[in-house]
Amino acid sequence: MVALSLVLTAVISYLLGSCNSAIIVSKLLYHQDIREHGSKNAGLTNTLRCYGKRAALITLVGDLAKGVVAVLLSIFIVGKLTNGGIDTQLVGYIAGMFAILGHIFPVYYGFKGGKGILVASSILIVIDPITFAIVIPFFLIVSLVTRYVSVGSISAAVAYPVITFCVNLLIGHKDMTHVLLYTACTAVTGVLLIYMHRTNIERLKNGTENKLFAKKPEGKEESYNG
Repeated sequence: MVALSLVLTAVISYLLGSCNSAIIVSKLLYHQDIREHGSKNAGLTNTLRCYGKRAALITLVGDLAKGVVAVLLSIFIVGKLTNGGIDTQLVGYIAGMFAILGHIFPVYYGFKGGKGILVASSILIVIDPITFAIVIPFFLIVSLVTRYVSVGSISAAVAYPVITFCVNLLIGHKDMTHVLLYTACTAVTGVLLIYMHRTNIERLKNGTENKLFAKKPEGKEESYNG
């Protein structure tokens, strides 16, 4: 029953994650595909810069909600099927990984989606709010100091498993087995998020990555993280 519940967690979370808010907003409100505009990334930043604050707000709420729902629904289903016989936080991490996979490779949209940072954040709100409270300010500080959202995202992805390990070991009072399992899940997630920023890393090397608050050169399409 545990195996079945974990399979259901993976499938449900992936399908929910595949509901890419940026793509849905661009298609329903503007009859366009966000993946054909701006950086061509189906994410929050690209939505903001292509369609403005209203579209970005809807995208923000949608992507945060699907991560939260994926985790809570998975925990509920697994709890019912196993009578509470499995660690709910671990279930949350597994649900989160597959929700992020769905966001990045959405089955409904040709497996071409966003980069997963926002969804990863929403998952932390539910399963590890202390880590969330550390990672998000870290992301914001690095982004503002460097003026690169991509640098903030990559740095947060690197710090994510480290902070998870420290928080759960020192504050969460978890045994080492659980701490290592949580850290492994977040390490896999972190590697995936960094991989999805490979084009940003290339642009950073070339000095062509777009900075925060930078004015768009006239007649030139922007290149940025989303």
